[in-house]
Amino acid sequence: MPRPALGGGRLPLLVRRRPVSWDRQHPTWREARPAVIAEALKRAQARPSGNWYVVGASHGLDADRPLARTVAGREVVVWRGADGRPVAGPGICPHLGAPLRDSPVRCGRLVCHWHGLALDGAPFGGWNPLPVHDDGVLVWVRLDDVGGEPPLEAPVLPSRPTPASAVSAVYVGVATCEPEDIVANRLDPWHGAWYHPHSFVDLTVVEVPESAADGSDNGFTVDVSFKVAGRLVVPVRAVFTTPEPRTVVMHITRGEGTGSVVETHAVPLGSDDHGRPRTAVVEAVIAVSDRTGFLLARKAAPLLRPLVRAAAGRLWRDDFAYAERRWHLRSTGRIPA
Repeated sequence: MPRPALGGGRLPLLVRRRPVSWDRQHPTWREARPAVIAEALKRAQARPSGNWYVVGASHGLDADRPLARTVAGREVVVWRGADGRPVAGPGICPHLGAPLRDSPVRCGRLVCHWHGLALDGAPFGGWNPLPVHDDGVLVWVRLDDVGGEPPLEAPVLPSRPTPASAVSAVYVGVATCEPEDIVANRLDPWHGAWYHPHSFVDLTVVEVPESAADGSDNGFTVDVSFKVAGRLVVPVRAVFTTPEPRTVVMHITRGEGTGSVVETHAVPLGSDDHGRPRTAVVEAVIAVSDRTGFLLARKAAPLLRPLVRAAAGRLWRDDFAYAERRWHLRSTGRIPA
């Protein structure tokens, strides 16, 4: 177990007293019951999304280039109009079908690089704008014909720190699976210290969600230590919840960075050339701290973002293999679909 070692509590680092080797840690397969994970996934899938899908990071919307993504086979572009507000619409030029993702933005207009057709966000020649929402960290579009649900005015957002008081970074990766496989991966906290020993130790799931009559639950509560170097760790308590079908949120509720969140959004992209589903993971890390030095971290956010994205990428290289394996077994009938 960890014990305080540095700075009389002034620093978050602890030293593990008696580290346990990887193969001698407590097995978690009995607790990681497939039925528990499946029920949590089922409750998440039953929640409304309002047909909103994440496109990417808010800071990816600069003055000169659009933000683009394919969602369920639909090309989508988002850019900032002349007033600074986001504008969204199909990513296919209504003239001759040019990919608008490759076109520049000039004076708030998206200018097609094939023939110079300029779109200002108003309907034109069969091109119609899409509802768009910028929450300060992520940009969303609403695709009612894709989602097929009753639309909502805005995305279902979790409780999170205000962007102005936080350091945020957004990682994007792509896996060969469906969104439910990404969500199921995040709803299995028991794999953390076994599958990611380079990042996590001393993981204990202290509470599993129990379904209420309204379909809500109280999330998975986990005590875990993040590895820093050698025996140095940062212990925290985290709660995993699913505010909508394609999102899993980790809230830090105790320890260093209390109030910070990690939002994992699974976005269906469509099929690859072999007919296999592709899903983008858009993961937003929104960190806060009451330490005096955190002000410096906020000022250094542009330098910190690549480091946060690299750390997320290392974890997702593992977890993509997990999610892709799950999809493969489902698609071949070796586990229930």
